[in-house]
Amino acid sequence: MSAIDTRFQEMRAAGRKALIPFITAGDPSLTFTRAVVEELDRRGCSLCELGIPYSDPIADGPVIQASYTHALAAGVTLSNILATTGDLTRSVTTPLVMMVSLAIIQRRNPSRFVSEAVQAGVSGLIIPDLLLEEAAPMAELCRQADLSLIRLVTPTTPRERAIRIAEQSTGFLYYVSIAGITGERSELPPDLVDNVRWVRERTACPVCIGFGISQPEHVRHLAPVADGLIVGSAIMRRVAAARELATNETQVVAEIGQYVQTLLDALPVAKT
Repeated sequence: MSAIDTRFQEMRAAGRKALIPFITAGDPSLTFTRAVVEELDRRGCSLCELGIPYSDPIADGPVIQASYTHALAAGVTLSNILATTGDLTRSVTTPLVMMVSLAIIQRRNPSRFVSEAVQAGVSGLIIPDLLLEEAAPMAELCRQADLSLIRLVTPTTPRERAIRIAEQSTGFLYYVSIAGITGERSELPPDLVDNVRWVRERTACPVCIGFGISQPEHVRHLAPVADGLIVGSAIMRRVAAARELATNETQVVAEIGQYVQTLLDALPVAKT
């Protein structure tokens, strides 16, 4: 089992739900990224998702697109990110997941990419543009390396196809809450709870919801039907504001930690 499998087994046994923050690797620097992940680990986040900057992101909204652009402009490279991740995994206990475009993996060579990711201590991959029909070779590489390959379903995924994707997903299944791009939203779709419940009843794989989640109210509303909740744009908006105002990075890390704590506090209390 991967570290993600182990983490979710432990959480299910304890009746706990996961909070999974998303951070763009390298915005505004990899030193900052490391400090944020360490802060989130200290706060008790169950997993952490690192976005690998890409010039043509698949489903990311303006906040995360801008963070990718700033990271690339600052000269961040995949090799730099892997080196930093390797250092991070020796200092934190939370499993790290990479959100990465298939084009980056192919350019690196899939076998080499998987090997380097495992050496860096990465526990799972989310590849948003990896089609179900073309996933078998990558899935086999990940299986051999004990690396979770986390698949995505959306509200528009046909139900028969959603079941097939869930059967292939390892680590957890990423349920995209909306038909659209990432970004903070004041309201989530009214049928989201029912849709997630339907999927969760048909798979043993943990189901985590992402896209649009940004408020403690969202966490309280969705946690009962999900195994975890993913938060990205709300965090990266705070990074962008700090970058534009040239705010002290230590202060920004603390502010992100305090914001994430409000979401952690909204999670259901573990069973006793």
